[in-house]
Amino acid sequence: MGLHDFAVIMAGGGGTRLWPLSRSNRPKQMLALFEQKTLFEIAIGRLDGLFLPEQIFVVTVREQARELQKLCPQIPVENYLLEPMPRGTAAVVGYAAAALSTVDPQAAMVVLTADHFIRNEDEFHQLIRAALEYARSGYLTTLGIYPTSPATGYGYIERGEKVEGPYQREAFKVKKFKEKPDLESARAMLSDGRHLWNSGMFFWRVDRILEEFSLWMPDLHDTLEQIQENWGKPGCDALIESLWKDIIPETIDYGIMEKADQVVVLPAFDLGWNDVGSWDSLFEVLPLDAQGNLSLSKPVILNRAAGNLLISEKERKLIALLGVEDLIIVDTDQVLMVCRKDEAQHLKELINIAKENGLNEYL
Repeated sequence: MGLHDFAVIMAGGGGTRLWPLSRSNRPKQMLALFEQKTLFEIAIGRLDGLFLPEQIFVVTVREQARELQKLCPQIPVENYLLEPMPRGTAAVVGYAAAALSTVDPQAAMVVLTADHFIRNEDEFHQLIRAALEYARSGYLTTLGIYPTSPATGYGYIERGEKVEGPYQREAFKVKKFKEKPDLESARAMLSDGRHLWNSGMFFWRVDRILEEFSLWMPDLHDTLEQIQENWGKPGCDALIESLWKDIIPETIDYGIMEKADQVVVLPAFDLGWNDVGSWDSLFEVLPLDAQGNLSLSKPVILNRAAGNLLISEKERKLIALLGVEDLIIVDTDQVLMVCRKDEAQHLKELINIAKENGLNEYL
């Protein structure tokens, strides 16, 4: 990448999507589920050969920063941008853009998340290079994943006409962003060939995204201007702390991308992408046994059992299954969670019940 290109990793998410292994103080990007590496380490490692460590910035909350720094100490400490509290991805992107504008007014941003799984890293690198071409031309650019199933856990992007120009990969104007659909709508979008999964990865020049904030989120833009004016000065951290509590939480998709004009999407054909959004998604990215079981713990005994996921934090605790199918079993020091695989997307219901009953210590 060029000297003016920077990667911004969004790494401040909560710990509910892979509960109970993932907790509020240990979100999924800190879980070592993939060859003893965390998703955060893998996300940073994917950038080798593209960005130098000093070109990588991480936006996270203060409670998680120290652990993330231990996982990837090669990234300079000053490149960790600390949110006082979560305020949505629009605030994350704006914060990073404000900081980068003071580091390099000509900066272009590659906005990624810390909790995605990507199998084809060569294709990933090529897509980043291609997307930055569009970003440098002034477009707000995103990656769209060709859907392989009528997934209801992802948002969708409807593509329009092809963008003309001397670009190495084709891109299309975005016609519409769509929220997570019901199954019937997802099937229709899968069959029409015009829809892509929304990957949540974005590319733009810093000056362009700040311009869009001024148009569509002026209150947040005022906050960002104050951060820019005081960046690196004494009292800047205290200023951010005082400003942050008044930010209205919003996503970058709804706050900017659904309203802006120059928005394009690059289709990703063979990325091997998964956002690891629930326990059942692990069946798509990790090796299974001959009966379709996924065992992340040892020892296990499986007899007439198929399609199950087993994981335990308790070393040498035997898990034995007999004659059961399609179960997810997660055993931690404080919680044993069992659900059917087809219920994994609804795990938040259990979390809400725990909150309602004052069981926050287990979350």
